Amino acid sequence: MDILQIPAYAKVNLFLWVKGKRQDGYHEISTLYQSVALHDKVILKKRDKGIEVEILGASLPSGSQNLVHQAASLLHRERGFPGVKIVLHKRIPIAAGLGGGSSDAGATLLGLNYLFGLGLTPLQLARLGARIGSDVPFCILGGTAWGRGRGEQLDPLPPPPTLWLVLVTPLFSLKAQGVYQRWDEMAIEEKRDLSLQEEGIIKALYSGDRKKILENLHNDLEIPAISLCPEIGELKTLLMSCGAERVLLSGSGPTLMGITPTQEKALRIASRLRRIYKRGRVIVTRTLNLL
Repeated sequence: MDILQIPAYAKVNLFLWVKGKRQDGYHEISTLYQSVALHDKVILKKRDKGIEVEILGASLPSGSQNLVHQAASLLHRERGFPGVKIVLHKRIPIAAGLGGGSSDAGATLLGLNYLFGLGLTPLQLARLGARIGSDVPFCILGGTAWGRGRGEQLDPLPPPPTLWLVLVTPLFSLKAQGVYQRWDEMAIEEKRDLSLQEEGIIKALYSGDRKKILENLHNDLEIPAISLCPEIGELKTLLMSCGAERVLLSGSGPTLMGITPTQEKALRIASRLRRIYKRGRVIVTRTLNLL
C-alpha cells in the first residue's frame, strides 16, 4: 500500500472547567471532549525521502509551522520512515475552538503509523501527540473522553445520545492564550466550584440521560471570550432565539454550538441563521459514537 486516506474529526467541549494556572505556564483543566462528524481529510502518499505538505481549501503555512508537518517530522525522528507527501483537505474552520489543527496532526500520526507499519499503539501515539498540542491525544483516540491536566490525560466515557449541532464560527478568531489570560485576570476560579456539575454530566453519560447532559453543559472560557469579544454573546442570544435547546462555546472559541434534538431542527436553525448572520460560517453536524 502506497497511499492512505484518513478522516480527521473535529472536536467540541461539552464541559470545560479551568482549575488554575500551573507552574509550567499551562492551565489545569477538566474537560469533556466529544468527536463530531465534521472532518478534514488527510491523504498520505509514500515517497523516497523528505516530508511535503500540500493544503487544499485554506490558506495555511505548509512548513514547520503546520501541525501536520510537525507530527510527521516528530514520527520521522522517533521511528524513521523513507518519506511522505501529505495532502490536507481542510473543512474544519481554522482557529475556531474545534481542534482542527490537532485533529489533522492526530490523523497524520495514525496514518503514518499504519502506512509504514511502525507498530505503535494508540496510547504510544497519544503520548507523542501530547508533545505537539494538548488536544492531539484526544484527537488520536477520539469518541467521548474526559481530559485532565492540560487535556492530555484521558479517560474514555460512554457517548451521549446523538446531539445535532449547529456550529457558528464568526469570521474573526480568538487566540487561546488571550482567552486564558483574560480568565486569569477575571479570577474566575475564586468564584465557583463545579465539581457537582462535573459529576452530574459523567453520571448522565453512563445513564444516557440526555436532559441531564444538557443541564450540566458548561465552559469556563465563555465569559472571558465574551468579555474580549461581545459579539459572541450577541451570537449566543441569536442562536437561542432561533430555537437551539442550549448554546455553548467550544474550547476557547470563537465557535458556538447550538444543540438541537433532531437533524431537521438543526437544518431549520442553520437556514435561518445563514439569512440573518452574514459575519461567519454555519455548519450542521452531529456527535459521533466511535466505540
